[in-house]
Amino acid sequence: MTVLSLRYGCSTDVGRLRSQNQDRLLARDGLFLVADGMGGQPAGEVASALAIAELASLAEPARELDVTDLIEAVQQANARLLDEGQRDPERYGLGTTLTGVIRLADGQWAILNVGDSRVYRFAGDRLEQLTTDHSAVQQLVDAGLLDPRAALHHPRRNVVTRSLGIQPPPVPDIELRRPEPGEQFLICSDGLTNELSDAEIAAVLAARVDPQEAAEELVAQAVAAGGRDNVSVIVVRLDLADTN
Repeated sequence: MTVLSLRYGCSTDVGRLRSQNQDRLLARDGLFLVADGMGGQPAGEVASALAIAELASLAEPARELDVTDLIEAVQQANARLLDEGQRDPERYGLGTTLTGVIRLADGQWAILNVGDSRVYRFAGDRLEQLTTDHSAVQQLVDAGLLDPRAALHHPRRNVVTRSLGIQPPPVPDIELRRPEPGEQFLICSDGLTNELSDAEIAAVLAARVDPQEAAEELVAQAVAAGGRDNVSVIVVRLDLADTN
């Protein structure tokens, strides 16, 4: 019998300029998330860690997930961040992005996004961005006021318009997709996309069949290209496998 098999790899690096890695990853079979913390040190690190810890409950073996579960988990994570900010004045205003790919009980993939970390799909040598940045620059692009190429160097490109740690709670973007053999998902913080072009990312995914090697190579190239921010990457690959 032929089934769809899943392989994945992940890598993260503090980069060249930061003293602390405020990114957090969660990579388990069927649950792949990247959180990029904000709010200064150590608040950003705390925010991303709290969000990932809250979403990790979705990986319970007996749990069958649907979209409602994802929305509730995001709301709970947001509440934890608000509580932490109120408990400790030095962490007031902490926040984090949260982006990822989650397998649901019906076999579909849920593409989830809050913030400006991203999910890409790579298949047939084509790289496709599946998430839309929640950022000030993206709003200008959507309104036709800024060329997408100019957005790459805009001074407000790091201003996030939606994140965890705010009130009212953020509504995550969720897109459902059926899995396809041979496709890869890339989940990453903006430390990757601020340093590497889509063409450079696609070249690595095409050349590196092993997901762990691809993840490590993408992070290494981003650091070599400048490493101005923390860089975090998860690569998920779907293939057909014969169980006979």
